[in-house]
Order: sequence, then structure tokens, then C-alpha cells
Amino acid sequence: MGILIAVEGMDGSGKSTQADLLYHWLRSKGLPVHHTEWNSSPSVKKATKVGKDSRRLLPRTFHLIHAADFADRWSRQIEPVLEVGGIVICDRYIFTAMARDGAREVPRDVIEATYAFAREPDITLYFDIPVEVGLERILKGRPELKYYEAGMDMQWTYDPLESYKILQTKIKEIYDVLADDGRLLRIDSTGGVSEVQKRVRKVLAEKLDFSNIEPIYPADRLAEQYRGSRLEWLDDMTEVIDDDDS
Repeated sequence: MGILIAVEGMDGSGKSTQADLLYHWLRSKGLPVHHTEWNSSPSVKKATKVGKDSRRLLPRTFHLIHAADFADRWSRQIEPVLEVGGIVICDRYIFTAMARDGAREVPRDVIEATYAFAREPDITLYFDIPVEVGLERILKGRPELKYYEAGMDMQWTYDPLESYKILQTKIKEIYDVLADDGRLLRIDSTGGVSEVQKRVRKVLAEKLDFSNIEPIYPADRLAEQYRGSRLEWLDDMTEVIDDDDS
């Protein structure tokens, strides 16, 4: 089996930037790595967008549609790479559902049961920041919050900023409990990008053993460099599987 690394954190925590840097760091070592993001399944993404645009997603519907997205990516991307001994970096994992859906009052046992097919990651990095810092970072990039991002669907308040703070506070409380339970490893996400990445690499060096991961053949790495783009190992593997099934 390969190595499964999950990254979690509130909006504005910088986790996506850190996950991308982690991906390139491991690739520079010649290791086979696949990077997948939350709510990115081609089969489900369009339906999710329609639901968000029409503001028709209730908490349970939101829970199930994200679970469908994750299940599709699990079967097509995550599990196949792990089975051939690769590394998978998940930008958000089932703990996102626990935090976001839990904040919207979906029971924890329901969430756990929905995602019971997915195994526990080898390590889950929780990029921890104060709610106010996350909000400040987000508003620097765009002028206003999105409807569901702000938690306006819960009708706690008519003020998007206040609603966002309520939602993110609830999400952080759940993340903190998961960290206290040992399911997440807390990373201080304040400070510069390179500073946080140093913390990430130090933790991974201490907690994970990459020596059993078979590196990519030097000839394939060289070919990848000549092409100027990353080698899509998952696509290559899928083609082999399709050929075997034909």
C-alpha cells in the first residue's frame, strides 16, 4: 500500500498552497505522487454548481453531494494510486465533511457512516489559524463572501461577515476536537509560506517513512522534464487497466 496524506484547515489557512508545495517537493525526490482536491469530480462538480447557484442545497443535500464527489474520486483516483504503492495528497478529506457538515448540524455518526468506505490517512495535517486571520486573507483576494461559504443558508444572521464568523467558529471547534482526539496533527499556519512549509517537511520527515515507495524511473523523470509538464501516472495506469479489460 502507498501513503495517504490529507491536509485540512479552515478557509484562508493556506492549506491548498502548502499541499501544492508538498506535492512538488515529493516529486522533486522522484516519488510518484497524485494530488486531488475536494469537490473536483468531473462527474459531480456540475450538479454541485447548479445546486449552489440556485441556492437549493440543504445541509443533508450538501452532505450527500460532497460525499458522492469524494466517492467518485476515491474509486477513480485515490484508491488506485495507493494500491500500486504511490503517494496521494488529498486537499481536504473526510474531516472536511465532519467539520463543515457538523457545523450545519448533520450528526457526527451520520457523517462517519457515509464515509465509512474511506480509510484513515497515514497522516492528516491540520493548518490551524484564528478565524479572524482566515477572513482577512480571504477578503484580500476578493471583495465579498459567497453564499454557502458565509453560511447564509443557515439563516443565523443577515450579515454575511457575521454569518461567516459563526460558521468558521463552529468548524474550528470541530477541527480542534479532532486534533485533540489525535486524528489530526496541528500545524501552526501563521507566518510566511516558506516558514509553514518548513514545519510541514519537518513533521513528515519525523512521522512518515518514504523509503518503501518505489521512485519513478530516471528515464521517465528525464522525459517528463523534456516535456515541461508533469507525468500523469494516474492516466497512464488507467489506460493500462482499460487495455486489460478490453
